Amino acid sequence: MQCRLLRGLAGALLTLLCMGLLSLRYHLSQSPESVQETPGPSPPEPAAPGAAAAGRLHRSQDDPRLPPLSPGPAAGHVGLQDQGTGDTPTFVFTDSRDEGLQERLGPHLVVTNCSAEHSHPALSCKMAAELDAFLASGLRWFCHVDDDNYVNARALLKLLKAFPQTLDVYIGRPSLNRPIHASEPQPHNRTRLVQFWFATGGAGFCINRKLALKMAPWASGPRFVDTSALIRLPDDCTVGYIIECKLGGHLQPSPLFHSHLETLQLLGADQLPEQVTLSYGVFEGKLNVIKLQGPFSPEEDPSRFRSLHCLLYPDTPWCPQLVAR
Repeated sequence: MQCRLLRGLAGALLTLLCMGLLSLRYHLSQSPESVQETPGPSPPEPAAPGAAAAGRLHRSQDDPRLPPLSPGPAAGHVGLQDQGTGDTPTFVFTDSRDEGLQERLGPHLVVTNCSAEHSHPALSCKMAAELDAFLASGLRWFCHVDDDNYVNARALLKLLKAFPQTLDVYIGRPSLNRPIHASEPQPHNRTRLVQFWFATGGAGFCINRKLALKMAPWASGPRFVDTSALIRLPDDCTVGYIIECKLGGHLQPSPLFHSHLETLQLLGADQLPEQVTLSYGVFEGKLNVIKLQGPFSPEEDPSRFRSLHCLLYPDTPWCPQLVAR
């Protein structure tokens, strides 16, 4: 079972995203760098705040993950234009109060008071906070993405805009090549074996508001943590359980979401602009990253995220001018 068993959640980070709430979990990584960059040019489509579950690791002065959240030439935009209503705010969900982040982000920093551990209850507590924020936001899409992912906002917008608002949408990359099984408690000390598909949080997944509202009886307030404890599975598995077993919905698999559990080198450079999320990680002692030539060296950019960003958005101020031509 790969219900984020490799995730080692210990803190968090985020960036902004389109048409919904974007959540990026901040986790321990063996890789030397994890960078979330936001696109330079702001597309005209509706935007929405981003969200993340955070913890103590963001306090490290050497941690490169949070600086891109700050506004400025090196960070790009921290909000997308919302059809004339101005920049949409970005939110960071943190497990414990951090005065430095509070000063930088102000009301955009939300303290969840969840444990910084990567246990099932702690992960479910964070997901519950994110879902509650989305349900209260009035926004159209909830997209949960880990911080070892690069989010291609243009590709994501294109994907989400293709769905009619009348449909219930749950889209992402399955963690397994088969449904997962769980024991569902029944009255009189009985259990029922259920099976369902779920999208791994390591590659990211999206849920539209129509479906999220139907999830509320099992996912709002303390109910999400209770549901997770009931089936004794992590948060991304619990999302799939609620949608498929309780609501009769279905995961729509997408090959455009990518986690560090797949061989990322198989993606050709010409395919990268079409992907929604891309990741990186360490497998069997080797760095598993996308194959991309420059403009930054592997030493400067071990995740290849900065090079990818310059490929997609060459006008970003910190990208080498040679790429911008």
